[in-house]
Amino acid sequence: MAAVYAEEWGRIVAALIRLTGDWDLAEECAQDAFAQALSRWPGDGVPRRPGAWLTTTARNRALDRLRRRAVEADKLREVAMLSPIEDVPDPDDEAPAVPDDRLRLMFTCCHPALSLEARVALTLRSLAGLSTAEIARAFLVSEPTMSQRLVRAKNKIRRSRIPFRVPPAHLLPERLESVLAVLYLLFNEGYSGGGRADLGGEAIRLARVLAALMPDEPEALGLLALMLLHEARRGARLDAAGDLVPLEEQDRDAWDRAGIAEGVEILERALRRRRAGKYQIQAAIAACHACAPSAAETDWPQIAQLYARLARVVPGPVVELNRAVAVAMADGPAAGLSLVDALRDAGALAGYHLLPATRADLLRRLGRAAEAAEAYREALELAGSDAERRYLTRRLTSLTP
Repeated sequence: MAAVYAEEWGRIVAALIRLTGDWDLAEECAQDAFAQALSRWPGDGVPRRPGAWLTTTARNRALDRLRRRAVEADKLREVAMLSPIEDVPDPDDEAPAVPDDRLRLMFTCCHPALSLEARVALTLRSLAGLSTAEIARAFLVSEPTMSQRLVRAKNKIRRSRIPFRVPPAHLLPERLESVLAVLYLLFNEGYSGGGRADLGGEAIRLARVLAALMPDEPEALGLLALMLLHEARRGARLDAAGDLVPLEEQDRDAWDRAGIAEGVEILERALRRRRAGKYQIQAAIAACHACAPSAAETDWPQIAQLYARLARVVPGPVVELNRAVAVAMADGPAAGLSLVDALRDAGALAGYHLLPATRADLLRRLGRAAEAAEAYREALELAGSDAERRYLTRRLTSLTP
């Protein structure tokens, strides 16, 4: 059921929002459909097309709810007009070729009338199906606070009558940055050691749709290339026990060479437009890793230069931390450590586990075992996934005589 939920939640909610215009009703009826599936499928068996069964069940539930609202009789007639019964997939029929409701939902969530934080949170809730508690943890706020923010965002969409559609071509650029940011966040959530892999696949699928919608927008191509280059290495990131494998130790024969070739080709297409942005630069860094014949042959000076360029485009401590790693690989751990210590002394990235983890690794390479152990312990207290904690524990244990 978890896999079906991950695959179908966003599609069902998006379809119900399009049909009813009511965000809360859409989410409640989708939840009811999954609850019915949990109750009935163990005895009746999983339908041949579970998504169609869930969509039909959720839609019927929504219509029932609307019928009970006598004051909304006009809205019920409107829904019936917008959604003839033949438009709803029957569980025994093949899925019809319909426009992508999830992309419509993403552009609606990313309307410029909403704050960037609201856009991301609303997309994670409605499209990815993350719980309010999960989103609250991501934003480092309480669950009631995040619940209020989501309610305000939905109300603003309702009051402002923001249409549920992909905007016309002349309005696409003003929403592109937000849409790209949300797609990147979705992919990273799926790619991380503790993330949901299905989110990564969904982000790539939507990025392909977006790149086709805006073929002359280099950053849309750059983000798709970046995702493909990272996804090509997914199979080698974890070992059989589910533990993280560092990049330099990964089995490069397990990398998806076709995926790498596609990512590089799309990146080259983007770069030919000579408007390099942050996603294209990050994709170029990923390509340096993916195209190196071995870890020892990685072009670290080039990667360090790309991170320096990225820092000019999107300055920030996370980019500087990544640049420090590249500098350490190109010029030695002492050079990288000085940059990391400067970040720490400035109070940057407090609470971010990769800062002490990076510092620990550089101290280990310099032979300063006691300091490295202390930094690994600090990183362990901050790590967010089991895979990361196991990796850091192994590193810490290796320092023990």
